Amino acid sequence: MGCVQGRGYGFSPERFESMKLDNGYVKGQRRQQQQQNKRDMNRIREQEGNGRNNGVEVEKRIISRDQKEMIKGRDGIGNGNRNGVGVRIGNELSNRGTRKMEGDELVDGWPKWLVDNIPKEVLVGLVPKTADSYDKLAKVGQGTYSNVYKAKDRKSGKIVALKKVRFDTSEPESVKFMAREIIILKKVDHPNIIKLEGLATSRMQYSLYLVFDFMESDLTKLINRTEGKLTEPQVKRYMEQLLLGLQHCHERGILHRDIKGSNLLIDKNGMLKIADFGLANFYQTETKRPLTSRVVTLWYRAPELLLGSTDYGVGIDLWSAGCLLAEMFVGRPIMPGRNEIEQLHKIFKLCGSPAEEYWKKVKPPTTFRPPQNYKPCFGEVFPNFPHSAFPLLYTLLAVKPHFRGTAATALQNEFFITSPFACGISELPIIKVEEDGRGQFIDITRKKLKGKRVRKNKEGYQKILSNISEHSAEAIAKFRAELSQCEAELKKILSEEKTLRLLCIQKEEELKDLRTALAKAQKSESELDEQVTLILTEYDLLGPASEANTSISQLQQKLDMIGKLRGEVDQVQSNCHQWKKNMDQLVVDKEAIAAQVASAEAQF
Repeated sequence: MGCVQGRGYGFSPERFESMKLDNGYVKGQRRQQQQQNKRDMNRIREQEGNGRNNGVEVEKRIISRDQKEMIKGRDGIGNGNRNGVGVRIGNELSNRGTRKMEGDELVDGWPKWLVDNIPKEVLVGLVPKTADSYDKLAKVGQGTYSNVYKAKDRKSGKIVALKKVRFDTSEPESVKFMAREIIILKKVDHPNIIKLEGLATSRMQYSLYLVFDFMESDLTKLINRTEGKLTEPQVKRYMEQLLLGLQHCHERGILHRDIKGSNLLIDKNGMLKIADFGLANFYQTETKRPLTSRVVTLWYRAPELLLGSTDYGVGIDLWSAGCLLAEMFVGRPIMPGRNEIEQLHKIFKLCGSPAEEYWKKVKPPTTFRPPQNYKPCFGEVFPNFPHSAFPLLYTLLAVKPHFRGTAATALQNEFFITSPFACGISELPIIKVEEDGRGQFIDITRKKLKGKRVRKNKEGYQKILSNISEHSAEAIAKFRAELSQCEAELKKILSEEKTLRLLCIQKEEELKDLRTALAKAQKSESELDEQVTLILTEYDLLGPASEANTSISQLQQKLDMIGKLRGEVDQVQSNCHQWKKNMDQLVVDKEAIAAQVASAEAQF
């Protein structure tokens, strides 16, 4: 909707000038671009708004099956009060009659051209106002078919956003196209969708203003902020809000058809709201009717729309949501094509080329087919994405629409049930609202307060110092003494730990030498066993002999020496085990003292 002046993307000057030239933002092409926009608008009206069985007439039947009054006919015109008394804001609608003011016929306080094209129940609950009821403060947004102003209600002083809708009251189809947005806005009611607060008319200029709450920022401005990229929990929270809003729309048979960052407004509390339903329309899964493909901003437009499809559904909104998911992680648009052909090629290069059966069914022009077959390369293009985000990204950016599922199935994706989970609203970036109403991001993120946390700012310190008494001063001195004692104990433990580590290293070297000696002794023992066996064999054969007895005695001495070495090795191993146990205990003591130090610092 553009209730906030968004900040541009950080492209190079050459790229920016080229994009302005391609999109008609240069003086020489302004008129040509406006003419093209008018032709697109006429095409949409021709495809979706002509005839009694299309456009608003169909939407009226969706709103209420039992509705008896049609858009064209209105009973009771001219039967109301004609006493000339002016209609005042705040009176009940039932007390308003039909009258004329300044040459314009009014019905229940509304211009006749408005009530002739909008069902009566849609206007219930809205108070007729004029544009003079508001003071325009600034122009904060401009689109192809509307302008958005920041304004102030003269009576209540409330800051609101006024969306001035462009249409021609002399063309019935133009009025019906405008009326469709009002009908849709009154049909939806969800925390993540902008709410229509009222309507204001200008009888002299035959213009209509849609009144909304003024939002401090939008998702595009938030993504482009200089404080850094959004964290994964923050992306999950914004994505969850977007999908919940889309789920509400789709369950009521409504396609938004222009999901992008600047149309996702964010209030001062971090609540995301889907806005700008100027291109939205009703759709039916059972009795389908052709819809125009000239919808959705180019960078967020699904491939079936680029290929001219007039039979589509919720997949086009989910594709745009997938583009925004990646954009929130990257910090910039992921597929900024300059025209439809380049946009298609960027899509196929990232998401993969469709199979040959797809092309046979679509039968696009040759220039729309990619020069080669591509495979999906999300992992190569986005190497820093969290692993849990890829399944949802693959789903939402599927080339075939039916693979994208629904907003409800997207909310069940593992992306939202994998740690880290979506953060709370209070942990989203703060928007600081100044006195003039301008919203600015500040370089901090809201966090949940854990325990008694002292805010490190000037006002916080002044408040703390003003509450300090003699008892608190004594407590501070006590804490400081305990802190010094803990630091001294910690220093002593660290010194002992260092000594033990050196001793442990020394003993490990000795143990290594003993193990080497033991290995040699075991080898000698094996050789001695062979010699003993040989001598015993000779002894049995030759009988007792002094030489054999001498050899056996020598072997027995060597065996005793080996046993002694084994005892020494066992003793060293036992000592090393005890030293390691002592070291572990010292580490535990160290951690306990460190915890005491931290506790003392926190209390201090």
